[in-house]
Amino acid sequence: MKFVSIIIGSKSDYDVMQECGATLEKFGVPYELIVSSAHRSPQRTKEYIKTAEAKGTQVFIAAAGMAAHLAGAIAAGTTKPVIGVPMASGELRGEDALLSTVMMPAGMPVGTVAIGTAGAANAAYLAIQIMALQDDELKVKLQEDRISKAKKVELDSSEIEVIL
Repeated sequence: MKFVSIIIGSKSDYDVMQECGATLEKFGVPYELIVSSAHRSPQRTKEYIKTAEAKGTQVFIAAAGMAAHLAGAIAAGTTKPVIGVPMASGELRGEDALLSTVMMPAGMPVGTVAIGTAGAANAAYLAIQIMALQDDELKVKLQEDRISKAKKVELDSSEIEVIL
C-alpha cells in the first residue's frame, strides 16, 4: 500500500497537523502519524523511517518547532521526498523553525512549506502532487479540486463585486 508518513516532533504539534491529515483524507490518501523527535528519540525516528519505507511510504511529512531538525534527520535516513512543516513556537513564533527546515545542505533537500496550519495543508497537497505523478486517479482529483477552488472565487466575487 502506498501512503504518506507524518511525523510530528511533539504532541503539541498535533492540533495544527490535523489539517494535514484531513487534507489527505479528503483525497483518499492513506497516512500514518506518529510522534518522534530528532533530539529526544533519534533511534525511534531512524527505525520508523526504515519500517515506513518497507510498508510503502511514498512521502514523509515532518512537523517540528524551534530547532526543527526532524525533517533533516528524516532526509538523512531516506531518499524519499521529505516535506517540512515549521511549527510556531517559542519567542520567534516559528521563524527559527522555518530557517532550520529550509536551510539544508546541498544534496539533502527538504521541501519546506509555510509555518503552521496553512503549511500543514500545503504539505498534504504537495505530497498528493508527488504521488499523482504515478497515480492518474489522484491527478484527476487534484484537477477537480483546482476547478472547485476557481468556481468558489467566482461565486464569492459575484456576491460582492461592483463593476462599472
